[in-house]
Amino acid sequence: MLETLTDPERDAWLVFARAPGLRVEQLLALIERLGSAPAVLEAGPRAWREAGIAEGAMEALSTPDRPRIDADRVWLDATGRTFITILSAAYPPLLRQLLDAPIALFVEGDATALAAPQLAIVGSRNPTIDGRETAEAFARALAGCGLTIASGLALGIDAAAHRGALAGGGRTIAVLGSGPDIVYPPSHAALAREIAGRGALVSELPPGTPPRREHFPRRNRVISGLSLGTLVVEASDRSGSLITARLATEQGREVFAIPGSIHNALARGCHRLIREGAKLVETAQDILEELGPLAGVGSAVAHTTGLALAGTAPDMPEPDPEYDILLESLGYKAVSIDTLVRRSGLTIEAVSSMLLILELRGDVHAVPGGLFARRGPRNPYGST
Repeated sequence: MLETLTDPERDAWLVFARAPGLRVEQLLALIERLGSAPAVLEAGPRAWREAGIAEGAMEALSTPDRPRIDADRVWLDATGRTFITILSAAYPPLLRQLLDAPIALFVEGDATALAAPQLAIVGSRNPTIDGRETAEAFARALAGCGLTIASGLALGIDAAAHRGALAGGGRTIAVLGSGPDIVYPPSHAALAREIAGRGALVSELPPGTPPRREHFPRRNRVISGLSLGTLVVEASDRSGSLITARLATEQGREVFAIPGSIHNALARGCHRLIREGAKLVETAQDILEELGPLAGVGSAVAHTTGLALAGTAPDMPEPDPEYDILLESLGYKAVSIDTLVRRSGLTIEAVSSMLLILELRGDVHAVPGGLFARRGPRNPYGST
């Protein structure tokens, strides 16, 4: 554990974490007045009522569920698990800024990753193939530049973002809408284990808490609250990703959106965000340039991760000779991947991977029908 708590202190915070409707500002005011977390529990209903604590929360404080608290302790005592209270120095500084910040966090994996500069990537649970590949490519490129990628472990864009970050050799954080011991959806159990090994699983919900519909808006505010900005890749008009984007705006964070075809229903949410002021994003560089002014939020952490957000954003890696071969095989007339394989002599796996990188660099653009073409020279006005 990053934070050393006495047994009475930890038990008190575990009770707080299980008190429904207990607001963080009420709790902190009581701790400041009474001197410690155990003292708050000992103060009794009169003090709690004076602090404005709701009846449901007071009941949880007065009669804690001891078997569940014991189970929480057992879960936390295992290797690689951490309990971080809002008063801990290890609590993520960006998340602490929220008026409704979580009282405490249950973490499996590298808890220090929570304080690293992060970008949230969210989107549809049923994306198009292009949307899934775009999310993975952006996450891979940005994680390779040093940003930690945060998402919600859901099907679709969330999973693609986590996998892209891992493929890029970076870190990723999955914020859960369940207790830290319950992976949802269950099909992502292997992915969750990989994330815990290269980043962190985090939840404000205690162990044993099942995934419920009402938990996911709470989870979304943590995803955006941990992050410098939120990127929406594909989203319908009613997508839960728009909730995350709205929360990011309310939290004073940046919102980015990738546009799509007017015929794609999953582009409508992104187009709506752009109309409302989100930054239209075409390349990973667009995001890195926009996050520069936010460097003061986490400058010390940015320095330790090697991501110099304060200055110009780092360039994408320079292509090797095979990229030159591929570009020479690719004209301004759109062609298929099969044609590029035949022209270049490269494998289909290599061509597919390299095209994603060239798209992020802005050298190549995808054309409907699974085709690709080179971009023309750019002029000062940004057209091609």
